[in-house]
Amino acid sequence: MDKLIVEGGYKLQGTVNISGSKNASLPILAAALLTDEPVRISRVPDVSDTNYMIQILSQLGASVERSSGTVRIESPDGISSSASYDQVRKMRASICLLGPMMARMHRCTLPLPGGCVIGDRPVDLHVRAIQALGARVRVKGGNLVIEAPNGLVGTTVDMRGDNGPTVLGTDNLMMAAVLARGTTVIESAAREPEVVDLANFLNKMGARIEGAGSRTITIHGVERLHGCEHTVIPDRIEAGTFMVAGIMCSDTGITLNRVCEEHLGAISALLRECGHTVNFNEAGDSVFVKAGEKPTSGKILTAPYPAYPTDMQAQMTALFSVTPGISVVKDTIFPQRFMHCSELKRMGANIKVDSGTAIITGVEGLSAAPVMASDLRASAALVLAALAAEGTTEIHRLYHIDRGYEMLDDKLMSLGAHVQRVPDPDEGKAEL
Repeated sequence: MDKLIVEGGYKLQGTVNISGSKNASLPILAAALLTDEPVRISRVPDVSDTNYMIQILSQLGASVERSSGTVRIESPDGISSSASYDQVRKMRASICLLGPMMARMHRCTLPLPGGCVIGDRPVDLHVRAIQALGARVRVKGGNLVIEAPNGLVGTTVDMRGDNGPTVLGTDNLMMAAVLARGTTVIESAAREPEVVDLANFLNKMGARIEGAGSRTITIHGVERLHGCEHTVIPDRIEAGTFMVAGIMCSDTGITLNRVCEEHLGAISALLRECGHTVNFNEAGDSVFVKAGEKPTSGKILTAPYPAYPTDMQAQMTALFSVTPGISVVKDTIFPQRFMHCSELKRMGANIKVDSGTAIITGVEGLSAAPVMASDLRASAALVLAALAAEGTTEIHRLYHIDRGYEMLDDKLMSLGAHVQRVPDPDEGKAEL
């Protein structure tokens, strides 16, 4: 395992390219199982989560080739309907195999998935959705065993959960429904750009999906899908993370290319409200960010898209830690997602957490300390804090950040940061 050594205080400048979306890539890779013809997917980020998904597809019998961000997948007849626990346990998004496997083979055995420990994230909505299409579901030996001997049949399904619509649940139901008999209507569908990107990919394959990006998605089942080519949308969370980095750690500002202005509306609005400069070009695919001369505190209430994303609250907490005044962050999606706060406090941040809400009183500066990453976005927050802190910070459990940020250390170094990835001899001890 590796750790990241970050020398704080170096100012960022220049331009960085944002990678393709990790959260869009995973269901799109899984959807390649819906056809026996080749599909070619570009801008797939080289992160551990996409690598795990590719390994799972290969284990199922698909032929997978990867080169320079492009993945070619061909899934011939006879692919396995049982996924391996050793791979599935490593990431929660492996649950999105359920939809395409049931659509194509009408059966699957899928170990209950793993991933970041950021609160209760049950798969009951996925199970309820596939049952609504006519499947039988049982749990045996830690596996979901699902069968639909007579195939799947379209119906109306409400995907609202206790904390709002589920993105992967909407993805799974769309993928299951594209080859079902009749029409499926998803009520309370997730509206995230990643859902729209999956729908666009499926439509290129010959699916008939309408309404993606709205609360109601209609899928007219077809008999078969074919191969296609597709380019994954930019990663809006990586973009948001670098926007915060440019504000926390630059005097002159930085420019981000390969972004999508429409997807960054809530993040951009908050940064502007806090007094910072956020300027997109006319095409909306490049943005310049710079810290304001008189930054102000802010308030975050996370909610499903297009509201402020839960995946960006940790990064903004790092920024609020050095912003004058009192800021408030309330996470309605994952109320337990504040494990980064205790590590930020080790660096001198003034944060109080209670009942899913963090109250941050800005301090003049942070100081280096050894810290431990607890999940993907917490890792990003600690990197941002370390870049702005005085001294040299060691960030352990770097594997968390490798799940979702492509070449983060290389990108930061290209902007002038002093970071170094080194082996962590204490990693095994830390896990005990």
